[in-house]
Amino acid sequence: MLDDRSSYVKLPTVPLPEGSRILVGDDAWRAAMEIASARTANPVVAVDVYPGADVVGIIERIRAAIPEVEVIDIEEAAAAAPEEIQTLIDRNLTDDRVFGVMSHFTIDEFYDAGRLAALRERVDARTAPTVVVGWGADLAAGRAADALVLVDMARWEIQQRQRAGASNWRAGNGDLDVLRKYKRGFFVEWRTADRHKRTLFDRIDLVVDGNTDLEGAGAVRGDDFRAALAAATAAPLRVVPFFDPGVWGGQWMKSTLDLDPTAHNYAWCFDCVPEENSLLLEADGRVVEIPAMDLVLSQPRALLGERTFARFGAEFPIRFDFLDTMGGGNLSLQVHPLTEYIRDTFGMAYTQDESYYMLDAEDDAVVYLGVKTGVDPQEMLEALRAATDGEHPFDAEKYVNTYPARKHDHFAIPAGTVHCSGANSMVLEISATPYIFTFKLWDWGRVGLDGVPRPVHIDHGAKNIQWDRDTEWVDRNLVGQVEELHREPGLVEERTGLHDLEFIEVRRHWFDEEAAHDTEGTVNVLNLVEGDEVEVVSPTNAFAPYTVHYAETFIVPAAVGPYIIRRTPNSRSDRFGTVKAYVRGTRSSDA
Repeated sequence: MLDDRSSYVKLPTVPLPEGSRILVGDDAWRAAMEIASARTANPVVAVDVYPGADVVGIIERIRAAIPEVEVIDIEEAAAAAPEEIQTLIDRNLTDDRVFGVMSHFTIDEFYDAGRLAALRERVDARTAPTVVVGWGADLAAGRAADALVLVDMARWEIQQRQRAGASNWRAGNGDLDVLRKYKRGFFVEWRTADRHKRTLFDRIDLVVDGNTDLEGAGAVRGDDFRAALAAATAAPLRVVPFFDPGVWGGQWMKSTLDLDPTAHNYAWCFDCVPEENSLLLEADGRVVEIPAMDLVLSQPRALLGERTFARFGAEFPIRFDFLDTMGGGNLSLQVHPLTEYIRDTFGMAYTQDESYYMLDAEDDAVVYLGVKTGVDPQEMLEALRAATDGEHPFDAEKYVNTYPARKHDHFAIPAGTVHCSGANSMVLEISATPYIFTFKLWDWGRVGLDGVPRPVHIDHGAKNIQWDRDTEWVDRNLVGQVEELHREPGLVEERTGLHDLEFIEVRRHWFDEEAAHDTEGTVNVLNLVEGDEVEVVSPTNAFAPYTVHYAETFIVPAAVGPYIIRRTPNSRSDRFGTVKAYVRGTRSSDA
């Protein structure tokens, strides 16, 4: 392909309905009060925030914008004491630095019932316009606020704030290890917050961007928010990717995707992980950032398709991300839990089956995959445990197979298979979504960017390694499994070989001019792995042409149906390639 790849769009947008207006700063708070005042005298406005938002700052902005109102902080007025919350969630957090147990709390459990009832009486007896602010503000109004505002946040922004010293919700743990703060968010706070947020979507009058400086934060009216998300399921879209350094990070993304050249490295890019990524709702050159999960939670059937929704609920089960070791180091040697283990130990419904698609690779690139035939499990585990002292390096090549990795190779990695990508590779990881459940076995003697040894989980790993996935098994099942399905002049469709144990099907299309697709009722996730630029079009003009550049991941919602990917008038490449992932057994033709 041509070496002009800096057209990768780092801030893709989703259009708001025509005529939408993004309110900025204090105008948003005044608009909320106007909405409420039009409904009743002495109205109450509930400003419900996602945990991690700056409640103190929000209250300051509200008081500056509408000084005549009484502002009540529901968290200060009625939240349970921090030690009570800690006792409640301790079992879900566990003593482990990384892993907890998925929780099923509802937000009312984090509030003192007596104090919350007293607050409701105070709100009911108000003699002036009143604004209740905080996570769970809707509780104080008994779900009958005259106006409901949601201050929403993406999890990636929450993580950045926690790295900078922010605490978990009412935890006062700013100095805590960031992995433990993330764990509390992942297993407790974000699950509870999303469960609560789903009860608000149909009633929201205003959505405020909690990710940016509050003085200039954008906001969008609830009807426009809902209309934008509904329309997003009728056309291709991209979420906002984010990039992060790592101890093994490389240089490929920096140059190819036109990232900050002064950065030491980039290890990860979450290019399609809706639990973490954002959507940018755009109107008149302004944007409001919301979590991409809002689309999943509010439009699951149209986005995922009925069959995929029936299997997974309102979760996005397919993950595309980048792992860059070009000029970097090996990933950690690792294994993912089996389905029964992840369910029984961590409360997850499905596990992290995955695969490595090689976007690029140097001549010396390899993938570590499966144990060598004849390996003694006990001997290997003892060697792994001995390596944790930092003085006895683990001889990975003695125990684990290595395979040359070439551009466009695809390696299947069902859960229970020992694996890692070696240095000098650019991996498009296509996998199931439970992405934090990696049991590191050996990390090549490294420490994290924080100077602390990265956690290994050999005991967990030992219970999940499938020792019969030896050299012969891997050769037969996980390597070189490309199957040609269809060929015609200018077009080849292939199945790239994910194992039968994995629920994701991956198809690759090579084409000169265009390739026809159909969602057949299930969500498609694609990446342009070869070629400079294509566009996605509807054969019935149901949506506007959507341009995609090299290495961009994009989603085609289930509701779209037929679509065509074709070269654009600006394309200069001779050949194009896409990889497409979907959940097996969910297409209409599979019925």
